[in-house]
Amino acid sequence: MHLMHLGETIWESYGRESVLQPMWDYMRLHYSDALRSPLFPVILSVSSYFVLCLPYLFCDIVGEKWPAVHRYKIQPGKLPTTSMILRCAGITLRNHIFLVFPAAVAQWAWRPPIPLPEQAPTLLELVGGVAGNLLLFDLQYFIWHLLHHKVRWLYVTFHAIHHEFSAPFALATQCLGGWELVTVGFWTTLNPVLLRCHILTTWAFMVAHVYVSVEDHCGYDFPWSTSRLIPFGIYGGPSKHDVHHQKPNTNFAPHFSHWDKMFGTHADFSFVKVQ
Repeated sequence: MHLMHLGETIWESYGRESVLQPMWDYMRLHYSDALRSPLFPVILSVSSYFVLCLPYLFCDIVGEKWPAVHRYKIQPGKLPTTSMILRCAGITLRNHIFLVFPAAVAQWAWRPPIPLPEQAPTLLELVGGVAGNLLLFDLQYFIWHLLHHKVRWLYVTFHAIHHEFSAPFALATQCLGGWELVTVGFWTTLNPVLLRCHILTTWAFMVAHVYVSVEDHCGYDFPWSTSRLIPFGIYGGPSKHDVHHQKPNTNFAPHFSHWDKMFGTHADFSFVKVQ
């Protein structure tokens, strides 16, 4: 009984005072105006995207001159050219300038900034919220992606631009048509609302989603890839998505493997063999 009472006391204390509370208090008290701006999520996601692309871009530029890294390249004979890199960067910037930023400004007009909550989420709430958002997005994009490959008009009109490259690389992650980018952005914005997430959890999900999306397209199967860290093959990762770009009628789910296995669209892949 004493141990049970002690456990309940610890749990109640943990629930009242999140380990994230000091950090959240500092952010809320010193940067409230910036954090409440509708432009903040856009700036957070765009900056995270380019920062997370840089290490993989450096690996591609160095290429075979760095054998210790190049051996993890999934398709070692296919490196992105300068024109490919510039094209993807240009499309990404164009989409954000003409679609994402105007949408954020419009949102500012019809939904004024709201006060930030005083209480921070618990660590468990934050991790659970990020995982829940990723799983929900995985289902949504699986359906969208499957339809845009099975219906030729949808593929040619909206999705074909993303399949210009049979060997994906980091900057190809957001080399998307406007319709696809708007759809992805809509789900990324809506899902945390549906799951009633704390705003800090929402931001954490946005950064985590950018990270796993870039990793899926990076073209490298490093030992620390998420697919290697999560057991039992439930997470696809860069090797699985690389197969999708080579065999476009397979592996439609963006991150996890269960939907493709359930609907018979999963394609096996093997990890890079290190000599």
